[in-house]
Amino acid sequence: MTRTADQTAAPSPVRPAPGPVRPAPGPAADEGLARRLKALACTAPLHDLDARKVNLAGEYAIYSMAEVGLAAIDLVTLHMDFDTGADRDLVLARLLPRVAAQNAARPTAEHQRVARWVLESLINVGSVDRGFRAVYGTFGPDGAYIRRDYDFKLIEEVPGPDGGVYLRTTDEAVNVLVGALDTDVTSAQIAAEVKLEVLIRRGRLADAQLAAEQARYRTVQYAETLRRALEATRRNVRAVDWMSTVPDMIAEALDHVADRYRHENAILTNIRRARDESEEPEHKRRAAELVDIVKDCIRRHTQLQTRLLEAGPLFRAEQDRQAFAAPAARAGIDLYGQLLAPLLRLPVERATRPTDAFFAHGAGLRTPTAVRVADLVDLLLTPPLERDHLGAELPEPDLVATPDDSRFSEEQLDAALHLLDLPADAPRRLSGLLADARRHDPELPHLVALLAVHAASPPVGTAYRQGEDRLLFAVDDGTPLHDPEFGGADLIVGSARLDSAGMAAERAEAG
Repeated sequence: MTRTADQTAAPSPVRPAPGPVRPAPGPAADEGLARRLKALACTAPLHDLDARKVNLAGEYAIYSMAEVGLAAIDLVTLHMDFDTGADRDLVLARLLPRVAAQNAARPTAEHQRVARWVLESLINVGSVDRGFRAVYGTFGPDGAYIRRDYDFKLIEEVPGPDGGVYLRTTDEAVNVLVGALDTDVTSAQIAAEVKLEVLIRRGRLADAQLAAEQARYRTVQYAETLRRALEATRRNVRAVDWMSTVPDMIAEALDHVADRYRHENAILTNIRRARDESEEPEHKRRAAELVDIVKDCIRRHTQLQTRLLEAGPLFRAEQDRQAFAAPAARAGIDLYGQLLAPLLRLPVERATRPTDAFFAHGAGLRTPTAVRVADLVDLLLTPPLERDHLGAELPEPDLVATPDDSRFSEEQLDAALHLLDLPADAPRRLSGLLADARRHDPELPHLVALLAVHAASPPVGTAYRQGEDRLLFAVDDGTPLHDPEFGGADLIVGSARLDSAGMAAERAEAG
């Protein structure tokens, strides 16, 4: 096809200069990138095991530490229960044959050291919070690049009901096992069950075993979500949304468990049929392993259903316990009124006995200087150092005056205290005090109202022990407050004199 002369002579349109190109097409793509970066971060501690094994004193290059780490995460996930985690010694014992298979010629002590080192590295023993941190970047609404921290754990140590310490894998560790991150538990579980059923029907038992193990990991993750909600409820019932979030989750989980029962029983029937009809020993072995895995899934779903049915009564019991629990009967110690104020009036020779008793019980246990024989020998054989009689010269501190950011000035406080300096036999209404304060200063009523509300529950015992002779009080008699700025009760504000004779007698007893 040829062009005409007009088409040839027509000038080409001028394209505008391209504007700034966005790094990501939208928030969804940016969120997907962040999810993939988090997935890479979760696998970084496993890769770090092989990178750090050169620091171990010995011939450890032959061991595949990442493989041992994945096996450790697998063992902890499968051996932890709803109430307790996995036993550390049991995990190490089950992990030892896998380590020994990589280098059978080495002694058992070395295999134990490798297993223990891998497990402690996944717990991240030695760090402050025993967690891992990765830095990734996202884009803000204005297109600016923002660096964010991603904190996660793979295996964590948790207390057990018997007082022991157990191991639990986190959601990130389970996601490393199944190769996903931030996956919806319900949809992932259904997909795993359907995939498992199809693979069994087609006779691909090796792939079916992998799908069954992934389905079991999702079951464990669902139980962990419920367990964390119940633990948070036991600590503080207000920290968990029992109005909509948890009831919806419980209803959804019960439907999920009922569906899984039907699927798993049907799958179990198909597996047994495949095991009985197959003539190959490998297929029979695979089918027998699948039977054990699906039975374990059914056991875990039974346990999850029991916990789901107990969640409602547990919430009501915790609500009653936390809402109506009696306050502690033992009162706290007033260090100023019961210790410092009486001691300041005593001579030094009489004040040392109560102070020695207080600090001996308040300071706690003291670690001995030499806890080993070698430390004791070094301590005895080390010559004493010559010390300056006055000690080292102290540096001159660089003092910086703190800015005064208080709302009220000293003059306003004096004016408010002057208004509240009422005779003992002439109390006043708060409304009248606010009106008088407003005539002096527009800000003064706020301070007067604050002092009056604080006087509604006066610390009588503290004022008595500190030797004060007057105390401000406020009483609510049910009269509403009519004021342009404040609402509530029109308190009766007055002052009361404390018993000076009783205070003097108590001081004499203390002396």
